[in-house]
Amino acid sequence: MIKTNRLILRPWHEEDAEALYKYASDPDVGPIAGWPPHTSVENSLEIIRTVFSAPETYAVVLKDTGEPVGCCGIMFSNSIHTADMREGKAEIGYWIGKPYWGQGLIPEAVKALVSRCFHDLALDAVWCGYYEGNTKSQRVCEKCGFKYHHTNRNIASPLGDKRTEHFHIMSKEDYHAIHIHRERQTDR
Repeated sequence: MIKTNRLILRPWHEEDAEALYKYASDPDVGPIAGWPPHTSVENSLEIIRTVFSAPETYAVVLKDTGEPVGCCGIMFSNSIHTADMREGKAEIGYWIGKPYWGQGLIPEAVKALVSRCFHDLALDAVWCGYYEGNTKSQRVCEKCGFKYHHTNRNIASPLGDKRTEHFHIMSKEDYHAIHIHRERQTDR
């Protein structure tokens, strides 16, 4: 379990299926990230039992209400991923329900996962990617300090269509430089 100012990142539970369906069934949420909207509470339960049971996959839970409103996770080279990862690297993925867009909750969650990647998991670099047109995910990458690395064009998404995907990366050195800069800013 990881706690931030406003969030608890914790494993998904079967009893979260209804809340998951409430947000993941929205056609504005999944398709832009490359996955189909959930079709039923049972479909969401199956996703919790399979996809969301992977290590380092977290429900994004509001501290105020205890409701899971999104998902984030760290994916390694032995998982399904889209970045070119090798030993010592991982990719962070994320989404949040539409009512919570624009509130800075996903950047808050991603920053916590980045910290986990470099402090607890001792990784060398972390990737973050998004499909062309997903400006909200692009902003998350930028807000969290990721640097543009490359673009892959004409790749098949999990939905079977061809897309352009942009990749950003943060090295361990970049991460430490960001935090040294922040500490200096707060000391002033």
